[in-house]
Amino acid sequence: MTTLSMVYITCESDAQAEAIGRALVAERLAACVNLIPGMRSWYWWKGSIEAARETVLIAKTRVALVPDLSARVRQLHSYAVPCVVAIPISDGNPDYLAWLSAETGNGLTPRD
Repeated sequence: MTTLSMVYITCESDAQAEAIGRALVAERLAACVNLIPGMRSWYWWKGSIEAARETVLIAKTRVALVPDLSARVRQLHSYAVPCVVAIPISDGNPDYLAWLSAETGNGLTPRD
């Protein structure tokens, strides 16, 4: 069973991504976040195609924390419908995965 997840989040700016990312790590909802500035997006919104520059925020966490992480992002985010998408982590460096699990308060190894 997969116990870990990467959560893909888009933000309106580097500052917003940094504020949300810092909150997620400080609150132990994520062990680590990565910010990728300069993403360009095109999307449908209220019947029109919109374009925007955004910052990608990737949070690494436990699957069990995804609902709380998603709720926290929605509280802090300026978008009416923020992108928060969880992607299961199926495998990886065992030492890193154990660290990720421990830093989000589980205390179990990812294979437990």
